[in-house]
Amino acid sequence: MPRFVVEADGGSRGNPGPAGYGAVVLDPATGETLAERAEFIGVATNNVAEYKGLIAGLTAARELAPDATVLVRMDSKLVVEQMSGRWKIKHPDMKPLAAQAAKILPRAQVTYEWIPRERNKHADRLANEAMDAGKRGEQWEPSRSTAFAAAPPAGPPGDAAKGAAAVRAAMASGGGTGTRAAAAAGTGADTLFGATDATDAPSGDAQARAAEAAAVRAASAVARDTDTLFGAAEAPAEAPAAADGTGPRPAAASDGGHATRTAAGTGTGTGTGTGWGPDMGQPATFVLLRHGETALTPQKRFSGSGGTDPELSPAGRRQAAAVAEALAARGTVQAVVSSPLRRCRETAQAVADRLGLPVAVEEGLRETDFGAWEGLTFAEVRERFPDDLQAWLDSPKAAPTGGGESFTAVTRRVSAARDRLLSAHAGRTVLLVTHVTPVKTLVRLALGAPPESLFKMELSAASLSAVAYYADGNASVRLLNDTSHLR
Repeated sequence: MPRFVVEADGGSRGNPGPAGYGAVVLDPATGETLAERAEFIGVATNNVAEYKGLIAGLTAARELAPDATVLVRMDSKLVVEQMSGRWKIKHPDMKPLAAQAAKILPRAQVTYEWIPRERNKHADRLANEAMDAGKRGEQWEPSRSTAFAAAPPAGPPGDAAKGAAAVRAAMASGGGTGTRAAAAAGTGADTLFGATDATDAPSGDAQARAAEAAAVRAASAVARDTDTLFGAAEAPAEAPAAADGTGPRPAAASDGGHATRTAAGTGTGTGTGTGWGPDMGQPATFVLLRHGETALTPQKRFSGSGGTDPELSPAGRRQAAAVAEALAARGTVQAVVSSPLRRCRETAQAVADRLGLPVAVEEGLRETDFGAWEGLTFAEVRERFPDDLQAWLDSPKAAPTGGGESFTAVTRRVSAARDRLLSAHAGRTVLLVTHVTPVKTLVRLALGAPPESLFKMELSAASLSAVAYYADGNASVRLLNDTSHLR
């Protein structure tokens, strides 16, 4: 069953006065905007405009998938409480609007959540664009909207973007200007290595204080337990960063020999273990292992789940043995889960045999289906399917030629697999043996990075990456593209 998030808002310049609404439908797995709605509705009150926005958002969700479950997020306490059934609807103007909203989707498919105004900026900007258009004697036009570019992401739920949005909200509201933790999470590496304790700044209202607290919790996800990498007692020495290319790269192609590690979660200073907020307990840590080489890997050919399912080459088997020894030396992996494709299962079995663990298979960890591009090099695809390739590079919604998977579809699949594995392995260190796109997708989601970041990460065969997931929904990237065990 599909799942959507609807964010809606309405406003009136005069209350009553010239009014408009805005609504956006989001994919909760990726944070991607699926639909936008906005309209100038003439003279009305704030509450009428808010209900109109809710109706528009639910209608857009129904048009996308009538059987979808929908989480509605609004900064109108009145609408959220009334539609949740906790407050009575007394105003005569509100009753027919609430009834109309309730009929759009079955009640069991819709839940409501109040959010602060600073987390509803996308819908708020749409509403203001609609009112601005009405002032000009026009109606809102999607092609002229800047709401998506201007709004800080509020999600996707369960990913680091959720915590990052809280940091940005605290800073935007003014409540975080004197908060070391919020500034740390917003500006980067200076806080990961022995930052001083956070200090609280005075806050003008309860919402700002709540946002500031959320910022501290977000910062804690990257600052606490910083002496470990995927559950090891001590982090290995930092390797030199790889020099990434700046141009677009196909997700299936990656060079060997480059080792890149992130600073996140590997700080060596003192003082980061306390003062950052409540202890969320032991995180679930996914150690992400890209499979060893196949015959196609050094040729940099697209090799997804729609091709020949090649086995490991002799070089790939040597790589699998090397990573097995490295992981055995760490002694922290508690379970092994593999993509169903042969090259991953062979890599996973080599590690599992060395660790004395069984291998479980997770279908969601398979590589992208590259359609007609399977087995081709990037240059060959550019020569044969130039328009399709450019569309694929430009948009995560574009699929490879011949019925392949878009990155949007892969993200949904990988996100669902991640959530299943987190539920099954809370607090454990799990080795996931998978492919380029799933690893990059998990890292991207943990960082709250945009889809185009998939083309800006290097990921070598048999490389190790790691992401820790905390109980408060935040994630911390601990390692990226480590190939030190292969040298």
